[in-house]
Amino acid sequence: MEPFKDRMNDKVIRQLSGIFKRVYADFDETLFLDHALKGLVDLELKERAHSIMKALDVCLPAKFSVFEKIIRASLHPSEDPENEGASFGPDGIVGMAGWAIADLVTLRGRGCPEAALSLLKDVTKRFSAEFAVRPFLDENTELTLRVFKEWIVDENRHVRRLASEGCRPRLPWGMQLRKFVADPAPVLALLEALKDDPEEYVRRSVANNLNDIAKDHPDLVAESAARWLEGADKNRTRLVKHACRTLIKQGHRGALAAFGYTPLMDIDCELRVHTDIVKYGECLDFEFTLVAKPANSKVVVDYAVHFVKANGSRSPKVFKWKDTALVKSRLAGVKRHAIKPITTRTYYAGEHRLDILVNGVVVASGAFELVM
Repeated sequence: MEPFKDRMNDKVIRQLSGIFKRVYADFDETLFLDHALKGLVDLELKERAHSIMKALDVCLPAKFSVFEKIIRASLHPSEDPENEGASFGPDGIVGMAGWAIADLVTLRGRGCPEAALSLLKDVTKRFSAEFAVRPFLDENTELTLRVFKEWIVDENRHVRRLASEGCRPRLPWGMQLRKFVADPAPVLALLEALKDDPEEYVRRSVANNLNDIAKDHPDLVAESAARWLEGADKNRTRLVKHACRTLIKQGHRGALAAFGYTPLMDIDCELRVHTDIVKYGECLDFEFTLVAKPANSKVVVDYAVHFVKANGSRSPKVFKWKDTALVKSRLAGVKRHAIKPITTRTYYAGEHRLDILVNGVVVASGAFELVM
């Protein structure tokens, strides 16, 4: 499998150059390619987008009104190219190539936020502008929130999603929106309007935004979850459950109660680790049996692996497992967890811990040795 960064490659940059030459006759392709291709192979994905942005900044007119017309002309003509199966090519910009465009709009548009946001509305239909809108939320909060209130009723699903994804307080890879970390009320008002959006794509963003807010305001999100679940259809229920995934893993009582998970009593849980020595690349096998009251209670079962870190300490990672009910006060489960290479984790040899969590509470623990 090719590295993800290679999706922004020599071919893409040359096609991008051709598009701008088509829509702007004075575009200097030689200058652009000299800047955009310099050292490309050594750059990671984000660095490649930044390099392309800087090259475009050198080659496009400085006046924003002229720049704006050129950018709009460079975009793919479809209002939803992804839905139509359109790909990046001579017809216009769509997909990963739009990253540099969005960043350049933000770079040049800080002094004219209204015009920049209008342009980003069109860009996001071709490539999400969730990172690009964040400086405007930080620097021009009231103006940007007014624009977002228009976007939440836009007919284009990508624009509606941007109104949610763009204001996530702790968006991964994005700048943190400290104002909304401190007070998420303006964000919650937007999410309230989007919670029953017809597109799963938009509703999933709403859920992820709520999950962000829950990291700083768990009780507030639990209260919202309980209210949203009143008379909820299956789509809203799924949204709220995804939004509360971190709270449920943490055993937050308000979030658990919203879904009908009540505290268990008289808990007796046995954990059996069948592979007490696991070779890297193989699997951890374990099972558990649980007896608890009251009978027929709803339970959510997770497990946590406390991975050894480079310094010898351990860090837990919680994995989803079961959402079920006690049958005559009993529950059992068998699990196989692969210890295999992944890009998001580096493994280290040593004793790892294993926990079984039921309704967010650790009910049994064990250990296994990882051999590299």
